[in-house]
Amino acid sequence: MKGNWEVMEAAMGGWWTMLVLLVLADVILRGMGMWRAAKKGQQGWFVAMLVINSVGILPVVYMLFFEKKGKK
Repeated sequence: MKGNWEVMEAAMGGWWTMLVLLVLADVILRGMGMWRAAKKGQQGWFVAMLVINSVGILPVVYMLFFEKKGKK
């Protein structure tokens, strides 16, 4: 009998690697964006990044365009 991992790998082909990388990138970008928003006191952005699953797009948009520049 096949285990769960073998069944998932057979069903998804090679896509599971891409999925794992995408989830990892999302977690890293979301963490960076939420950390910066919290440090700058931008609660709206913090909550938006916490609630909206944008696969890393929202944190990148925040960090590039909307993060208030100031002392680090």
